[in-house]
Amino acid sequence: MNLMTSLSHLFIGGTTGKWRVERISTLTGSALSPVPRLAVFDGGQSSLPEDSVWLLRGVTSYERYVSRIERSALVAQQPAMGRSNATRAALIPIKKSMTWWELTQDERRMIFEERSHHITIGLRYLPAIARRLYHSHDLGEPFDFLTWFEYAPADAEVFEELVGTLRETEEWTYVEREIDIRLIVADYL
Repeated sequence: MNLMTSLSHLFIGGTTGKWRVERISTLTGSALSPVPRLAVFDGGQSSLPEDSVWLLRGVTSYERYVSRIERSALVAQQPAMGRSNATRAALIPIKKSMTWWELTQDERRMIFEERSHHITIGLRYLPAIARRLYHSHDLGEPFDFLTWFEYAPADAEVFEELVGTLRETEEWTYVEREIDIRLIVADYL
């Protein structure tokens, strides 16, 4: 499934789905219920699987904090979603504090890139790690962002380095809830 074909996406935790859940770690805030599988659907899904335990919704949107040069670099290096060798994934839902949302757009940009270097850090890990951001804040969802990553098993350590580096930045001081869900394609072992 190409995660870039629809604006709206559903991430459904339950007992069915392409992705087997290896672990769910609560880094800060309240936990999500444990589930064995994750299904990912575009927003046109008319019915939910009966086994659904939780549902997270997000939409792709315009890129809020990137400059033209940064966007061009991301587009040039970003690999496609759904690559056959990308049998590992991570879904990391994040909720930021009200203090973050009370900042102006330029203040958030200053923290996001000028001080935390979020895009610069991310570029170092492309094309090994494919990523996509889904916005949920304006949908009234429990998380503000759903971050989706896909990578090959050989790049698992590189992915750990990426998320570890980002979590050490000033930007992460505004995170009040974060869940780290690690996944593997269910029929891959």
